[in-house]
Amino acid sequence: MVPLTGRWRIVEMDLWDRDAIDLVEPGFVEFVDDGTGQFGFVVVRGWMDWRSTERDGRTAVEFSWDGDDEGDAVSGRGWATLVDDANLEGHVFFHMGDDSGFRAEPVPRDERRDGR
Repeated sequence: MVPLTGRWRIVEMDLWDRDAIDLVEPGFVEFVDDGTGQFGFVVVRGWMDWRSTERDGRTAVEFSWDGDDEGDAVSGRGWATLVDDANLEGHVFFHMGDDSGFRAEPVPRDERRDGR
């Protein structure tokens, strides 16, 4: 199990404020042990294929993703790294579109919808 697996709450993004991030539901990113995952923020939902790696000596993941943005098909890539063994910092890129850095905190197990 990679230390980044689990559900993380997106608390900050470069391009959008907290109200926008949480427009549809609380912004999140989730990495599952099987190398898949998902994220949601603003009106974007993405499904990921990720691989563990290292960035600047820190545990990290790199991912490709596809999903939708208000019903339009979108795709891209991204990365996330563990910071201070407690939080995530990363970046999500839309193919031929925007990109934004993000910061996320772990979602406590009792607040997770599926108990993971």
